[in-house]
Amino acid sequence: MIRIASIVLISLIATAAIARSEADEIREVIDRTVWKRFQMAFERMNGEALNSVYADEVLRVTPAGLDTQGNFKRANLTRFLENRSRGDRIALDFWFDSRQTNSTTSYDVGFYRVRVTAASGETSDFYGQFHIVLKKLNGHWKIVQDWDTASIGGRPITAEDFNRQPPAEF
Repeated sequence: MIRIASIVLISLIATAAIARSEADEIREVIDRTVWKRFQMAFERMNGEALNSVYADEVLRVTPAGLDTQGNFKRANLTRFLENRSRGDRIALDFWFDSRQTNSTTSYDVGFYRVRVTAASGETSDFYGQFHIVLKKLNGHWKIVQDWDTASIGGRPITAEDFNRQPPAEF
């Protein structure tokens, strides 16, 4: 009986390790094809490139409400055009608090810092938490739901929250 229990336990551990390894491999693909491109597009203030990591039909959720019409994509184009015309520089850093991934879906939660440096040299930091759902669509990972907030439970997210972990590197 102990031998059977040991075999079952070893099988469960091996299965879990294989599943974890597959999820890790999928997250590496997502990091390379979505998150790295997202960060680069944001920092280069390239709205077209940023919008390309999103699905055609995407749900954007903010404290202001739901966007199912892609209004935020149009706003990305306008905002980055304005940033570039003012001579701003943008740095985006983020880290993952948790990630649940399978072969078709990933749910990524984390914290971000957007640092905007104006042409004058004045720097402003903006912090928040994100919840992102990614789906594999036609062989490509795309963001299908994007939710973020600058506060949790009515308390603003601060540098102290962000600095709990180092930013992800791609």
